[in-house]
Amino acid sequence: MSSAPAPLSDGPPPPGRRQRLRARWADRHALPRFGFWLLSRGAAVLAVCAALYVLNGFLIGWGDAYDVLIGITSPATVRPQWCAWPLSLTGWAAVPAVIGAAAGYVITEQIQAHHARELNDVLDELRRLAEPPPPPSSGSGA
Repeated sequence: MSSAPAPLSDGPPPPGRRQRLRARWADRHALPRFGFWLLSRGAAVLAVCAALYVLNGFLIGWGDAYDVLIGITSPATVRPQWCAWPLSLTGWAAVPAVIGAAAGYVITEQIQAHHARELNDVLDELRRLAEPPPPPSSGSGA
């Protein structure tokens, strides 16, 4: 019995999952500044914050962990304190810093998008707007 010959390959095999993930990770540099920052720096900070919150949730309770994170409860009033103090510092410093950085990137991108015009174009438009309006046309409309 003869079997049919295998079809000829038209090129290299399709990339595997690992190669596709590696290519996606390399493509992150093509993202806008905010997207790149969020994937590279922001994700690491948020991961640390989340890990501290989960650790404290299991050790001191979820409600107390939330209260310590946002500053309602002092970390000195919960037990164990060794894990509540880093969570409190994170909620006091790192979370507002991440939110401020994200807002700063978004605002900067919006400002730069509106600065695309040349100064001479802006001055010409301002001069045109500062001119007095032309006199109304005297037409016999009746």
